[in-house]
Amino acid sequence: MIRPTPRRTVLAAAVAAAAATTAPRALAASGPGGRDLAGPVTGGPGARSGDTAAVNYRAWTRSADWHQGWDSGTGVVPGPRPGVVILRPTARVEYADPHTRTTAVWETATWTSPEHTPRRPATEIVPSWNARTPPGTWIQVELRAGYTDGSRSPWYAMGRWASGDGDIMRTSVDGQGDGRSSVRTDTLAVDDPLSGLRLASYRLRLTLLRIPGSRVTPTVWRLGAMASDIPDRFIVPTSEPGVARGIELPVPRYSQEIHKGQYPQYDNGGEAWCSPAGSQMAIEYWGRGPSAADLAWVDPSYADPQVDHAARHTYDSQYEGCGNWPFNAAYAATYRDMVGVVTRLRGLDDVEGLIRAGIPVMTSQSFLASELDGAGYSTSGHLMCVVGFTADGDVIANDPAGRDNSAVRRVYRRSQFETTWLRTKRYSADGQPLSGPGGVCYLYWPLRASGRQARALQRIGVL
Repeated sequence: MIRPTPRRTVLAAAVAAAAATTAPRALAASGPGGRDLAGPVTGGPGARSGDTAAVNYRAWTRSADWHQGWDSGTGVVPGPRPGVVILRPTARVEYADPHTRTTAVWETATWTSPEHTPRRPATEIVPSWNARTPPGTWIQVELRAGYTDGSRSPWYAMGRWASGDGDIMRTSVDGQGDGRSSVRTDTLAVDDPLSGLRLASYRLRLTLLRIPGSRVTPTVWRLGAMASDIPDRFIVPTSEPGVARGIELPVPRYSQEIHKGQYPQYDNGGEAWCSPAGSQMAIEYWGRGPSAADLAWVDPSYADPQVDHAARHTYDSQYEGCGNWPFNAAYAATYRDMVGVVTRLRGLDDVEGLIRAGIPVMTSQSFLASELDGAGYSTSGHLMCVVGFTADGDVIANDPAGRDNSAVRRVYRRSQFETTWLRTKRYSADGQPLSGPGGVCYLYWPLRASGRQARALQRIGVL
């Protein structure tokens, strides 16, 4: 049995508000320029959106998108990949890093999105972002939801992130909730979906931070979120094989198992590294990867040091694992002209469209060994990289749980794979009901996607 990395549920008080002043305050949530953001505002046509059944993904990526929001000290860098940067710091905050036990003062600037209203209210929202954080900088991403009864949540911190770990420890934030919704590592979720309460709208807020007096700045190229309301289901109908039958993409194969015991400070070593191992496969498929200098810290006796590197750079210090979904997408986007998002898909027919366009798909599965023939293990949460389909429509997956790289390629029955990926409910070995992934996936692609790739991404609503 492969040791899973559980998706932890955390409940408690929200982050407190901090005023935008020049005196250091504790890092927390605040409106741009101190303005109240409770009034109804809708996003303009520049923001990207797309619905696939009960899923809506929206992102702000273009100059027009960024200019729709409220800025407090931020500006927009033009060019082929416009991004938000610190233009004039408007506040200083004091951040006590709970993982390093150090406290430091940072200059900040903020950008807040317009309020987005998905066509269908949601039970869950998962943000993701693409950014560059030079040494001496980092970012915080927050989310505030509007409920279907007209009330609003507090601002929730959805991630404190840097591409490296020299300034802060990358982290999710435990202990956030208002008795109606709560943050579960990287996901804002309604506490009791059976009550009928839903998340009707949301705003996202970026706080960009840097060492006081410096001229460096983070750059955020993409900020988005996936809102979904997937009905509870133990059984999922199997889709018909389609356009990707007989196609297999040449994605590298990396086993997490050969890294067992390496760098135990990152979730006890490689046995739990399915997410970074899979992410690294997809990143290298696109011709990107760490340099020799990037890998100099890894023990030279270790094979595939890029997997160790991915584990370190996706590690969430609060979650104590490498399976934070947005952190994996953000890691992929640290490579040249790469885009990374977290979303949900309707089924393997959506995956086939992406595979036919040349885009591998990272899927999240949970199952008993008896539910996925050929796996040989049980897991409450595991990531695989779908790389193709057989002529009969079965799934070809690069499964990081292979004992070594030669055993990573697997063929799984279409019906079993689709069920273990799409269902939201499943049973444990002793018959207890548990949660399932509900079709979650990571998608990585180059900024200059081909026409076929762009059309495939548009069909699933992420471009």
